[in-house]
Amino acid sequence: MGHIAGSASERFARHVTGLRYEDLPAGAVAQAKTFILDTFGVGVAGSSADGADALLRAARNWGAGEHATLWGRAERVPAATAAFINGFQVHCQEFDCLHEPAVLHVMATLLPAAMAEAERGRNISGRDLIVAVVAGVDVAVTLGLAAKARLRFFRPATAGGFGAIAAVARLAGLDAAALVNAFGIQYAQTSGTMQPHLEASVVLPAQIGFNARAALQSCDLAQAGVIAPREVFEGRYGYLPLFEGEYELTPLLDQLGRVWRIEELSHKPYPAGRATHGGIEGIVALQREHGFQPIDVAEVRVIGPALISQLCGRPDIAAPGANYARLCMAFVGAKVLQHGGLDLSHCRDAALVDPVTHQLARRIRMEADANPDPNALAPQQVIVRLQDGTERRWRGETLLANPARPFTRAQQLAKFRRCWEFAAGSLGVAAGERLIDMVDALETVTDVRTLVSLLSATAASPATGQSVRQPLSPA
Repeated sequence: MGHIAGSASERFARHVTGLRYEDLPAGAVAQAKTFILDTFGVGVAGSSADGADALLRAARNWGAGEHATLWGRAERVPAATAAFINGFQVHCQEFDCLHEPAVLHVMATLLPAAMAEAERGRNISGRDLIVAVVAGVDVAVTLGLAAKARLRFFRPATAGGFGAIAAVARLAGLDAAALVNAFGIQYAQTSGTMQPHLEASVVLPAQIGFNARAALQSCDLAQAGVIAPREVFEGRYGYLPLFEGEYELTPLLDQLGRVWRIEELSHKPYPAGRATHGGIEGIVALQREHGFQPIDVAEVRVIGPALISQLCGRPDIAAPGANYARLCMAFVGAKVLQHGGLDLSHCRDAALVDPVTHQLARRIRMEADANPDPNALAPQQVIVRLQDGTERRWRGETLLANPARPFTRAQQLAKFRRCWEFAAGSLGVAAGERLIDMVDALETVTDVRTLVSLLSATAASPATGQSVRQPLSPA
């Protein structure tokens, strides 16, 4: 490795290729299994979401093959296509887990790529998958935490792609030298800006898919002996200087193998931008405590760090697309006032143009406080002013389902089962329960393709968002 022996890519490569299952603490193993199941659940639900069918129609033109499974559908496709579509499906409803300080939905890019690799290659055990997931999360989150400036590029796609590379390389058996090349090849393909977020385009979650697909291609090229740039993270034109600007990486690299980033992930309790979750929880708590009805509300103010307004402070519009609605605090807050919570069905079909929702949304706004941290999502406060002039206040220092306020096992399973209902095809309750059991015992699974077989639908059926359901209430 010569002169780059101390580069970030080489240090990441040594960590990824040298990690053993026996090195992992019990907490890291448990959290890996928890978020693997959660990611399967939201990925299945995303198969029936807005934009999923259009992307699949286009992706069918990119090659033939039946190497990997489309989650929640009765179709097999080339591995790269599966990574692309499944990556999109995981993030397309804003329901996937994240690392809050890194502002990074790390599993969305990582797990679809890893499972696509597992389906096309040698037998991959459950222990292999756990190690790959933990290693990939370490890489992606370390890059996210290193960033000190406000988001300009879409970190779940960009940093997330490097995490996917780490996981795929681990499963494919790349050595450290090949993984360094794979990082360099991935950097050549790294993509994703915040413009699709600003415009609430379906291209936002597609950026997850682009980088998940690229992870497979990058590892293939590295295995073929392609030599790539090596100082891809901190070099003059490296990822951190160009994509993130201001950064501090070295102290975080020193924590590899000592701090397990998988243990720092948060669930998403609600299918909406994480920046809305303080507002959602505050509205729910105040309604429960004080018993006011939507008609009683004159104004709702959600106040927090500047990032929450940047991400979800957009105005309500009369006929939003689903992607816009999930990233709009006014729309989301209105649904919560109406229903006492937020459900996947609230950002689909007729629910998007409900006139009562939009009337309420005009009373809700986000405001930035003086928090100097450009990547902070909390604390948040909610102030509800009622028609009689009374004010009700709530403040949350930490968002619900953050590691400091974790989901219970019952809440985790309720979310998974709710997602399972929304598959584009028929999966069946029994398959979902079997998947829960298998992930719980993942360290004993000899071939993870048995997991993916449970994600394959038996027959196509209409999208489930048309039916009327009671909203999931994870609080």
